[in-house]
Amino acid sequence: MTSTPPAPPGTAPDFGSLAPSVALRVECSREGFARARSFTRHTLHLWSLDHRCDDTTLVITELTANAATHAAQAAPGAPEIRLGFRLDPAHLLVTVSDPDDHPPVYASGTGSALEEHGRGLCIVDALSEEWGWTPTPPAGKTVWARLSTCPPI
Repeated sequence: MTSTPPAPPGTAPDFGSLAPSVALRVECSREGFARARSFTRHTLHLWSLDHRCDDTTLVITELTANAATHAAQAAPGAPEIRLGFRLDPAHLLVTVSDPDDHPPVYASGTGSALEEHGRGLCIVDALSEEWGWTPTPPAGKTVWARLSTCPPI
């Protein structure tokens, strides 16, 4: 299976400094991931985005799991993972930052349907309008996904 990172890193979409935003430090534990999912649902409810809750929760679950899995190998001790949301009228920007410098690896679905790993970024790609990553100097990266705030048709 050939795995390549997404297109060259760039900057995440800029929604401006006045856009509503929130952030959470995610602990690499069952409780930490549960808290991140709860934080996501609560934030989207406050922003009247209940209709985007399932997709967004799945996206942050995949991105934080990837960050924990790969950053844990790169950083001694508990890696610092940060979850962020930024809202504009048409989009929700989801960010997950970790201390690992390596780019995310997008496995292009050419593996076996029975494989347990390697589908996370495929799911993110399917649920978001756009996603990518950017380095965060002095070390680490931020993986981001942009989701529509429009209700489903």
